[in-house]
Amino acid sequence: GESIPVDGEIIEGGASVDESALTGESIPVDKKAGDFVSAATVNKSGYIKCRAKRVGEDTTLSQIIKTVSEASASKAPIARLADRVSGVFVPFVIAVAVITFVAWMIAGEDLGFSVSRAVSVLVISCPCALGLATPVAIMVASTKGAKNSILFKNAASLENAGKTKIAVFDKTGTITNGNPKVTDIISFDGFDKNELLKIAFSLEAKSSHPLANAIAERAENEKLEAYEVTDFEELAGNGVQAFYNGKRLIGSNLKYMSTQISVSQEMTEKAHALSNQGKTPVFFSFDGRPAGIIALADTIKPDSAQAIKELKKMGIYVVMLTGDNEKTANAVAAQAGVDEVIAGVMPDEKEKTVKAFMQKGKVAMVGDGINDAPALTRADVGIAIGAGTDIAIDSADVVLMKSRLADVPAAIKH
Repeated sequence: GESIPVDGEIIEGGASVDESALTGESIPVDKKAGDFVSAATVNKSGYIKCRAKRVGEDTTLSQIIKTVSEASASKAPIARLADRVSGVFVPFVIAVAVITFVAWMIAGEDLGFSVSRAVSVLVISCPCALGLATPVAIMVASTKGAKNSILFKNAASLENAGKTKIAVFDKTGTITNGNPKVTDIISFDGFDKNELLKIAFSLEAKSSHPLANAIAERAENEKLEAYEVTDFEELAGNGVQAFYNGKRLIGSNLKYMSTQISVSQEMTEKAHALSNQGKTPVFFSFDGRPAGIIALADTIKPDSAQAIKELKKMGIYVVMLTGDNEKTANAVAAQAGVDEVIAGVMPDEKEKTVKAFMQKGKVAMVGDGINDAPALTRADVGIAIGAGTDIAIDSADVVLMKSRLADVPAAIKH
């Protein structure tokens, strides 16, 4: 539960580390001696001793903050068309009015007649329609957006949103829910699915690991009751174990389970197939017998695929940009229907990728996390999910208050 304070190298112990703040990967990563850990990531289970490698302004988190500041400072202000035209047109019209006044006075007309003609030039030439239409249009669009829970922070975001040619989406928490869910329950060796889930529930109910929480939630939804287990132990980086009436229960990854019981070729192949689908397989055994596999994954939001489909109909090129691994990214991309996937990128690389896309057209970046902040700031339009982190919301130009992806095409369209 503790946050890792600085970037460092593990010199002792092992732990399961939640790196979602930096990489966007929803499943915690198992770390051991010799592995690198970063500030702002969270130790979900286990004990580690680290040697500090980068502190203060040198940490990965500080570099993200620096990148956001630099991107924000270099973002050129949009000069409104009305301002540009008025800057030239108004002095020109005033000059013509003065010339008109002087010309009629020289022609011998009286003061009243000359002033009347000069005022006529001003009235006829006054760019009122242009001057008034712009702020009225901004007010109407902003109000309409607010009624639909879409908050535009400035006029430039309104203008640029309508010109969007490329939409770049973060994966975790944006296209997906951001929390793992049970997707498959596969029992073996005479156990049925309920028995497997009950064994898993008995073990995971005592753990605070995100995967454990997902399994416990599924078992509670199925109205199952856990066994009264004893001697519960978290096996750092490997899983958990406990005892029920003297019988050992284990929940772990394939590598560790293979050292404890005989794992069949069928189970191994099934696990690899699940991994190729971007899912995390967890093995369970009961008294030396393989009970089965429970697979978990970060599932996509109900409206993600439809929202992306709408954007593509509007002629917008859709990209998914994530720090997660390639297998998981490709599995989510296949469900969501995006045009392109870029996986395994760090926050500063996200910002550089968005900058590169901006050479091809107006770019809207949609994200929710700390790791998305530099890209949100860099993009022509940064769109933050309302349920996201404060730094993401602060970095964005548009905030979707209801956190629905369906509001992305709505913001661009309207």
